[in-house]
Amino acid sequence: MNHPNDSESLRENSPSPAADATTNPMVAASRTIRPHGTEYSRKLAAAAARVALDNKAKDVTVLDVCGQSSEFDLFVIATGQSRRQLHAISEQIDDALQKQLGDQRFGIEGYEESRWIVLDYGSVVIHLFDEETREFYDLESLWADAKTIPLTELGIEVPGE
Repeated sequence: MNHPNDSESLRENSPSPAADATTNPMVAASRTIRPHGTEYSRKLAAAAARVALDNKAKDVTVLDVCGQSSEFDLFVIATGQSRRQLHAISEQIDDALQKQLGDQRFGIEGYEESRWIVLDYGSVVIHLFDEETREFYDLESLWADAKTIPLTELGIEVPGE
């Protein structure tokens, strides 16, 4: 008789790796977490990135964090040169996402300090930094397992590339 803790019993009672991919939302997004997939998130991120570029933001990056988070799908990260520029980018993103896509922001943090403004659109989180703060927090390294989505894949032409 097998003891419940022996290795054979554990193998029999453990889900197979294939089952993991279909049941673990961190491996493959489940429909309950992302009932409409990520296409809408990509539209939001593309619109935000486009606005940031139109407002002369630098180093605009879109990260796919679906594999690391069930809370949100994408990060848009951009660097501004001044408090005024960060405010303008933030306000223009809000305006564009509301008018073009009918989406409302859930929250905003850091607007008054203007070193790191976070715009929360649920499935998409937009991080607007000044140069020093972006370098300090280094979200790209913190979320190193995220996939960087080329802006051209989102239909955005980057000036100078």
